[in-house]
Amino acid sequence: MNIASVILDIKTQALGGAYSYAIPAHLTDVSVGCVVRVPFGRRQACGFVISVNEDADPASLGIDPSKMREIYEVLAGPFFGEDAAACIMWMADHYVAPLSDCVKLFTPPGGVPSMKKVGHAWVVERPAVGEVDDRWVRLGPAAADYKPRANAVKQQAILDALKSGELRVAELATEFGNVNSSLNSLAGKDVVVIERKRRMRGVPAPDGECGVVSFERPAPVELTQGQANALEHIQKACAEANGSVVVVDGVTGSGKTEVYLQALEQVVSQGRSGIVLVPEISLTPQTVARFRGRFGDMVAVLHSRMSTGERYDQWDLIAQGSARVVVGARSALFAPMRDVGLIIIDEEHESTYKQENAPRYVSRDVAAYMAQRMGATLVLGSATPSVEALYRSEHDPLWSIVSLPERANGRPLPAIEVVDMTREFADGSRSMFSKRLSRALHEVLSLGQKAVLLLNQRGFAKFLLCRECGFVPECPDCSLSYTYHEQGNMLVCHHCGASVPAPSTCPACGSPYLKRLGAGTQRVEVDLVNLIEAFGDVDARVIRMDADTTKNKGDHQRLLEQFACEGPAVLLGTQMIAKGLDFDDVTLVGVVHADTQLRLPDFRAGERTFDLIEQVAGRAGRADLPGRVIVQTHDPGSVAIRAAATYDRHLFLSDELPKRRLLKYPPFARLADVRLWGPDRQEVEDEADSLYRSIMSLLQHQSVADWVVLPPTPCIFERLRGDWHFHITVKAPVDAAVGETLAPLFRSRTCAHDVNVAVDVDPYSLL
Repeated sequence: MNIASVILDIKTQALGGAYSYAIPAHLTDVSVGCVVRVPFGRRQACGFVISVNEDADPASLGIDPSKMREIYEVLAGPFFGEDAAACIMWMADHYVAPLSDCVKLFTPPGGVPSMKKVGHAWVVERPAVGEVDDRWVRLGPAAADYKPRANAVKQQAILDALKSGELRVAELATEFGNVNSSLNSLAGKDVVVIERKRRMRGVPAPDGECGVVSFERPAPVELTQGQANALEHIQKACAEANGSVVVVDGVTGSGKTEVYLQALEQVVSQGRSGIVLVPEISLTPQTVARFRGRFGDMVAVLHSRMSTGERYDQWDLIAQGSARVVVGARSALFAPMRDVGLIIIDEEHESTYKQENAPRYVSRDVAAYMAQRMGATLVLGSATPSVEALYRSEHDPLWSIVSLPERANGRPLPAIEVVDMTREFADGSRSMFSKRLSRALHEVLSLGQKAVLLLNQRGFAKFLLCRECGFVPECPDCSLSYTYHEQGNMLVCHHCGASVPAPSTCPACGSPYLKRLGAGTQRVEVDLVNLIEAFGDVDARVIRMDADTTKNKGDHQRLLEQFACEGPAVLLGTQMIAKGLDFDDVTLVGVVHADTQLRLPDFRAGERTFDLIEQVAGRAGRADLPGRVIVQTHDPGSVAIRAAATYDRHLFLSDELPKRRLLKYPPFARLADVRLWGPDRQEVEDEADSLYRSIMSLLQHQSVADWVVLPPTPCIFERLRGDWHFHITVKAPVDAAVGETLAPLFRSRTCAHDVNVAVDVDPYSLL
């Protein structure tokens, strides 16, 4: 009997494993990665085949043959192979995630069938997204001798249009209305030929033709000695094909991308494939163009700003084997690439590589697992490698590090000045721009150059405060203060998205004295425009880039194009401008307020501050013009700020690592953050206490030593979207199998009706 192990497409932790089904003799196309329709209890379900055992004895698998049920039919696929199947099972255990969530990572976006209950019956709901077939028309063999009737005006118009070349039926219909009957008549006489062609959504068609854009390969770039050493290191790792990891520690502007490109060229020339991950905010057309300029139509792109149809087409292009290099955000890691030889994660320290909903995976760690299984090499590149990556490079024999300490063009890193804003205020200044930053802006803009200003807080003001009674308007569903947005005069909750008109008087006491406290990017934009006008002799553009101005598709690129136009300009934004920008005439970078993340009650607060300052500093002086950086802070004595200002990572780590070792935080421990939330605070708290006792009992039963479980406490954001949030923090030794240890408890335990529970293994933040 042939038996298939099937992961059911039912999202619940209770289904902790695959289910076995007999493969009937008439179904000869059941294989790993297929979507099948199966019985499950009194209902039907879709499932994904994870393995096939041929000529298996059910009894040897612990299955009663009389209870073995059969697969009804194959619905689609196969979508993935055995390597992906193994990764799915590993991720489900490692991150305590539902199997159905893990398997969906490896399937085409919007292209998977599902089951839907209609009345009392279960029916298959076909995918909403699929291939787009366009009908194209060209002149046929009889066109030269054909003369339409005098009254066949539409036929004549169609033939005249086709003399310039083939056209889509949709284009003819736009011009001439319904053309179907005319085309069918002409096609029946061989006057025109109608063909169906696959159209790739989001891919421009050159010269009016359907197809993939061609790209010219640029001249080879001569590598610096540092780049050559890094490339040789990566190539050696690729030759060993043992799943090794290379950390490329390169300062901003050191030419890491060129190293990636040349390493990929060798892998592709050997017939293998490559995956390149970049942070979502760095995935600009400029970035993609560099890879397409080198690899042409062998490059596929995957990221969330594409429509579902566009992502489906790119996924399908990869599955067909037409693409050998995929560039994208973290989801590109699961693209159906064949024979992967190299995986590159650029800016590996970025928090966007951590998935925040199930399965809550860390891209770096999943990529390392995949590389080891497939005999590929993983490259982690960053100017500020994560503390975990630096630690693994020193302690794991499969991990190594190579440095690029100088910029590729030989230019020095820009000098960083730290301005103590408390002294500015003591001198009577109330401007958010220090005297030094104001003077520097004037100098740069007067020379026709550009500046970048960073403030990691959007909105106009952080909150409103009544100066009479102290009332602060809060979101009723989140119990957090609203952020004031001057545009529309609105109060907006940045956690749930709720918005209300800003009051003109205090809702509590009626006082008209409402003070806007704290500055966001909207407020800085207004003050910046006023400052430039006050200069009197400068006419400069101000472009704001934050979550409010980049909501729509294409906004990101449109704003960057405005900034790139010739002439003086200032790009003001949140952390999305701190990386991936490469403009020759940016000579000044200003950090308006460096303390936004520094005092957060989170163990990575110092690391995030250090990284952000170094990353944004790298935007200045990247070409021939010298650069400078001005960092404004109320805490100039902070080690993170002092270390970033001198590019001294050793200073930062010598202060940071002893604290983490003492308090058992990564890289000296592994964490699991168990979250509970629901509408009733007492019910959530009671469930958290019960779960805490269960975890302690589990660890005692398994005789697990050196684990620390902190009692349940309210989360920093205790109430969000109407729910109360508690969490339990688990600290385990660095080599502990955290997810595998906790998974049995969470898959067998039933929570209170209105309480949700999620386990975040290796969390990026504990806020």
